[in-house]
Amino acid sequence: MSRIGKSPVAIPDGVTVEIKDNVVTVKGKLGELTQEFSEITVKEEEGKIVLERPTEGKDHRAKHGLYRALINNMIEGVTNGWTKQLELVGVGYRASNQGQKLDLAIGFSHNIVMEIAPEVKVETQTEKGKNPIVKLTSHDKQLVGQVAAKIRSFRKPEPYKGKGIKFVGEQIRRKAGKSA
Repeated sequence: MSRIGKSPVAIPDGVTVEIKDNVVTVKGKLGELTQEFSEITVKEEEGKIVLERPTEGKDHRAKHGLYRALINNMIEGVTNGWTKQLELVGVGYRASNQGQKLDLAIGFSHNIVMEIAPEVKVETQTEKGKNPIVKLTSHDKQLVGQVAAKIRSFRKPEPYKGKGIKFVGEQIRRKAGKSA
């Protein structure tokens, strides 16, 4: 039994939720998100969203918790937004942005220039003596994660020196080098 799916999702002030034909639209101060649902009944009652499943089947139990989490993430996104921070670890690694174009110098013979989706706000921070940080902000959690994963895939952190692009706060499993 899904314990996550059972708990209702509170709708904060300033957020409007519209449920029509298994499509949930959430509007808030940061934007608007739409998600389509199947097999699970979504209802709004007394300022809360309640999800109900038709049977106790494995598929229905899984979707019950998933859809509740998706709706909660949508509401959280349009009220507060989602942020991911990436850290560039390595000598000579640099990051800069001009609008929605992110320019990464990460040890290849050429810089990588990436066009970021307009829904995601990109910001770069460079301080002397510290690693450059790329900050991604948006109301769509899935899109922020996808863009961050794409940037990280250009140069994943390696286990010997820890060089590469990593999430801020991520622990990298380190290996011992060659022994003499």
